[in-house]
Amino acid sequence: MISKVIFVVGFLISLHCFPSISVRASTQPVFACDATRDPNVVHYGFCNVSLGRESRVADLVRRLTLEQKILFMVNSARNVSRLGIPRYEWWSEALHGVSYIGPGTRFSSLVPGATSFPQVILTAASFNVSLFETIGKVVSTEARAMYNVGLAGLTFWSPNVNIFRDPRWGRGQETPGEDPLLSSKYGSRYVRGLQQADDHADSSRLKVAACCKHYTAYDLDNWKGVDRYHFNAVVTQQDMDDTFQPPFKSCVVDGNVASVMCSYNQVNGKPTCADPELLAGVIRGQWKLNGYIVSDCDSVKVFYDDQHYTKTPEAAAAKAILAGLDLNCGSFLGNHTAAAVKAGLLKESAIDKAVSNNFATLMRLGFFDGDPRKQPYGQLGPKDVCTSGHQELAREAARQGIVLLKNRDGSLPLSPTAIKTLAVIGPNANVTKTMIGNYEGIPCKYTTPLQGLTASVATKYLPGCSNVACATAQVNEAKKIAASADATVLVMGIDQSLEREGFDRVDLLLPGQQPLLITEVAKVAKGPVILVIMSGGGFDVSFAKNNNKISGILWVGYPGEAGGAAIADVIFGYYNPSGKLPMTWYPQSYLENVPMTNMNMRPDPSKGYPGRTYRFYTGKTVYTFGHGLSYSKFSHKLVKAPQLLVFPLDEDHICRYSSDCTSVETIERGCENSAFDVHLRVRNVGSHDGSHTVLLYATPPSVHNSPRKHLVGFEKISLRGKSATMVRFKVDVCKDLSVVDELGSRRVALGQYVLHVGNLKHTLSLRI
Repeated sequence: MISKVIFVVGFLISLHCFPSISVRASTQPVFACDATRDPNVVHYGFCNVSLGRESRVADLVRRLTLEQKILFMVNSARNVSRLGIPRYEWWSEALHGVSYIGPGTRFSSLVPGATSFPQVILTAASFNVSLFETIGKVVSTEARAMYNVGLAGLTFWSPNVNIFRDPRWGRGQETPGEDPLLSSKYGSRYVRGLQQADDHADSSRLKVAACCKHYTAYDLDNWKGVDRYHFNAVVTQQDMDDTFQPPFKSCVVDGNVASVMCSYNQVNGKPTCADPELLAGVIRGQWKLNGYIVSDCDSVKVFYDDQHYTKTPEAAAAKAILAGLDLNCGSFLGNHTAAAVKAGLLKESAIDKAVSNNFATLMRLGFFDGDPRKQPYGQLGPKDVCTSGHQELAREAARQGIVLLKNRDGSLPLSPTAIKTLAVIGPNANVTKTMIGNYEGIPCKYTTPLQGLTASVATKYLPGCSNVACATAQVNEAKKIAASADATVLVMGIDQSLEREGFDRVDLLLPGQQPLLITEVAKVAKGPVILVIMSGGGFDVSFAKNNNKISGILWVGYPGEAGGAAIADVIFGYYNPSGKLPMTWYPQSYLENVPMTNMNMRPDPSKGYPGRTYRFYTGKTVYTFGHGLSYSKFSHKLVKAPQLLVFPLDEDHICRYSSDCTSVETIERGCENSAFDVHLRVRNVGSHDGSHTVLLYATPPSVHNSPRKHLVGFEKISLRGKSATMVRFKVDVCKDLSVVDELGSRRVALGQYVLHVGNLKHTLSLRI
C-alpha cells in the first residue's frame, strides 16, 4: 500500500512541476500544414512534400519575423496561426520507456501507461546490441502511438550516454556503464531503434527523434556541496578523446542521432553550451550532425546566473547561439535573443541557421506533411501500447541483464519443488516504483519481487526495514522466519531517495542496518540465503561476498515493470543468468583518495590516486567490470588469430628509420586495410542451456599511458548444454586496438599486444 501511495505522489509532483500538462483524453496529434483547417497551406512551399527538405525549410524561415523565429528556439514553441503552425513541445523523454517527465508527454484514460523497461544500467549489463535496438523500436512504436492520439511529441531527449566514471554518481543508473565501447554501442543502437529511419524509402525520415546527452564530461550532480551548476570539469585532452567523447561520436556518426544535448557543467573553464569548439567545431563540424543541438534545461540561464560567464543575459544568449546551440530547454533565449540582435551581438542570420536545424528535424518527422495518421506510422494507436509482446520483452530484458555475482557450491538455482516455504525479507522485496528508476513513465503493470517469487512457491514476507535507509531493522522477526523457511531471499539495496539526479552518494556501503540484517539472518537461516541487490551503482559488499552463510548474490539494477518476475525466473532456474557488470564495484577504501571532482582517468601514484574504471584502476575490487556467473560453465578455444601483424608505411616515413618510434597515427595508409579476424570456439560444458557473453579485451603496449586493458568487442550467444559454436570478431587495428596519446590524437602503438577472452590469452606483435 505504501508503494502505491508513493507512486501517486510522485506522479502528482510531476504534474505540479509542469502545470501545462493535462490529463484529459485527447485524440488529435499536433501537426502543421493541415489543409482541412486552413486551405491556404497548400500554397506554402514548406508544406509542399514534393520539394526538397532544404527548400522547404528555407521557404518557412523566409515567412517568419524575427520574433517568430525566436519562438522556435525554446522547448515550448509558440504557434504561428497565420501559417497554420501550432504550438509544439520539444521536451519528451524515453530513457527506458515513454516517460511522463517533460511536458511533451502525458498519460490519460486513452493510454494509461506504457511499457517500462529496465533502467539503462541493467539493460547494458546484457551486452546484447540487438536487445538495445529492439527496445528502442518498441519504445518508439509506443511513442508514435501516443503522438497519434495527442499524448506525446516526436522529439525525445534520450538516451543518456555519459560515462559512469564514479560509483557515487546519482545518475549512473541512467547510463550504459563505465566502458566507452559498451556505451557507444548502446547509444548508437538504441538511437537506431528509436529513430528507425531505414524502414521506409526516405532514409532520412525519422520515426521519432532521439537525443544523446549530456555533452560532455558530465558525471557529477551534487557531491559534498559541489553541484553540476557550478562544477568546472578539468579534463585532459587525452581523457576527453579517449573516454568522454566516444559515446557521443558514435551516437552521431554510427547512430545518425537527430540531436545532442549540451550539459550544465563547464569543461576546462567554458560552459559546454557556450563552447564553439565543442558544439560547432566537433558535433556539427567533425562529426557532421544532421539535426539540432539543444541545451539541458535552463543551462544557458545557469551559465549566466550561476557561473557568471557573461556580464549580460544578451551576451549569454549570443554566446550560446554563436557556439552552435539551436534550441534552449527553458525560456532564456526566448527572453533575451531579440535584445542580443538589437545590441549588435548577434546577426539574424545566426538565428536563421539555428531554427533551420530545428525545422529540418521536424520535417524529417513529418510534422509539416499534414495529418500524420495518413503517413508512415499513422496506423499506430493505443492498441500498440503495452502489448503482451512488449511486456514480455521488458521481462526478457531484465532477465538478460541480471548479474549473478556469487553462487557458492551451486546453491542457485533453487528448486521450486523442493522449496516448500521461502522467506522473503527486505525493504525492496515488495516495491513497485523503485523497480523502474528515474526518468520513468507509468508502467503497464508491476510484478514485485515478492509477487514473482510467490508465483512459484509459498512465501513468508517481512520488510525488515521501514525503508531502504533502514535506520532500525526488524532483526529478531526476520531471524524467526528465516530459521523456519527452506530458503531465504533478502531483497536489499537502495532507491531514488539515495541516488538520483541532483543527488550523489557519499559512500559505497549498504545503508543503515541492512548489513546487520543480512548478517544476522544468514547466521540462523535454515536453508540457502540469497542476497538480491537492487540499485544503479555498486556497493562494497565484501562482508556478504566473504560470508559462507550467504549462498548467492544477485545484482538486479532497477529491473523495470516485470522485474519481480525476472528475478524469480533467475532464482528458480527458469532462466540461466548471463548478465555481466557494466561497471566496477569498488571497496569503500577507494573513496579515500578519489574525490568525485577529480576527472582524471589515469592513476597518479605520486599522489596515491589509483585511477578510474577497469581500464586504468590499479587497486583492489569487490567485483570487476565484466564479472557475471552462469549456472553453466563455458570454455573458450582460440581457432584463428594472427601472431604477427605488419603495418605498412610510406618509404620516407620517419618510423622506418627511428628506433624511438613507439606509435603511428591512425591517418597513415596502413590503416586502410588493417582488420584481422579472431575466431573462437565457445563450448557450454555444463548441462544447463543458456546465453553467454564473450568479451574480447586487448592490452596494448605500454605507451602514451595506455589502458591496462580495454574492451575490443563483445558478442552475446545462446548455447544448449554440451554444445559449441564459433564466435568471430573482426578487429580493426586502427579503430579497435589504437590508443589516444597525450595530445588527443589516436595512434597505433607498435609492439606486443595481449588479447584476452576469459582466462584465454593470445600474444600479438605489431611491427612496421
